[in-house]
Amino acid sequence: MSKLVEEFNEYRSKMNEKLLADNNKIVKRIFNLDTNAYADGALDVKTKELLGLVASTVLRCDDCIKYHLETSYKEGITKEEMMEAMGIATLVGGTIVIPHLRRAYEFWEELEESGQ
Repeated sequence: MSKLVEEFNEYRSKMNEKLLADNNKIVKRIFNLDTNAYADGALDVKTKELLGLVASTVLRCDDCIKYHLETSYKEGITKEEMMEAMGIATLVGGTIVIPHLRRAYEFWEELEESGQ
């Protein structure tokens, strides 16, 4: 696994555990809602992940972008599909999202190299 991907996953897991251990009902419900929102439904998981990726890019949340990139990769989304979604995100978000596009592309390359 790539160092970039590994560091992201380790930090995310560690902090999620701490947040959930704090036993805050609101935080737990939001985490649960997020998990359920991306489950198969009228839209399949791949489509929902690409929607999440676009929204996260427009909102400029690098952690969210990485999460959706990794989940998309694991769901079998191709680089071409990912880049088309990122193109839409850049169109909607404007040039301010270009730094996030660069980091997303770098993270995707790391996923491909590590063969996760």
